[in-house]
Amino acid sequence: MRIIDVHAHVYPPKIEAKAVNAIREFYDRPYMAHKGSPEALLESGRSAGITDYMVFSTATVPHQVESINNFIIDVVSKHSEFIGAGTIHVDYENNVGELERIYNAGLRGIKFHPDFQKFDIDDVRLFPSFEYLQDKGMFFITHSGDPRYPFSRPEKVAHVAKEFPKLKIIAAHFGGWMMWDVARKCLADLPNVYYDTSSTYGFGGIEPVREGFRVFDNSHLFFGCDYPMWDYKQELDMLKTIGLSQKEMEDVLYNNFARFYGLPISDGTK
Repeated sequence: MRIIDVHAHVYPPKIEAKAVNAIREFYDRPYMAHKGSPEALLESGRSAGITDYMVFSTATVPHQVESINNFIIDVVSKHSEFIGAGTIHVDYENNVGELERIYNAGLRGIKFHPDFQKFDIDDVRLFPSFEYLQDKGMFFITHSGDPRYPFSRPEKVAHVAKEFPKLKIIAAHFGGWMMWDVARKCLADLPNVYYDTSSTYGFGGIEPVREGFRVFDNSHLFFGCDYPMWDYKQELDMLKTIGLSQKEMEDVLYNNFARFYGLPISDGTK
């Protein structure tokens, strides 16, 4: 059975240790389950049966945008298991031009982490970029929800989804990390919003996972691990406790994203 992790962070060698440590400190984690290199990701995933990955990194300052995008384009070209999502920053001087460049290089998505990047996901300065993404049939995936900061709150993700109703949005962490009740209230009825399962069980336990499967359109749910934060086997074992049928499990683990992205549907055997 094919399994895609739609939420995997990877980093260039020179910043890998610093980036992983920054994530650990940001989320007050005593340790990280893995390193942040593409090679370590593949090794970890293969041991748990992961076959495909969406990989990305985010530019915390404008001058990182081009180098990070070049890195993602490069690792995707080297590893057939990878689908890449690029990055932009609200203060970068030519986001639409950069989106065109990475689109021509084969990337079809963008990753935001507004709480790292320190700008609102619904900042109007991003609207021309959202217009470009929508027109090109691209998507963005964003960290959504953090009660400590205002930048990525589910209400702001909902605002973007309503302003750009044909733009496909993946609201990570069941739509609202540590704000799952808010996410379920303001995002569930929006047809262009999708969700991944990452960093929900580890921080919130099983209940927000169960509620996410109960409230959200299950065809809009994707498996995500938030590598390098969590262990693949633990995350997969958690899903088995939800009571999904074999078809539902295959959909969440691969086929839902395959339909979203335009990949061949898996028949469950390869």
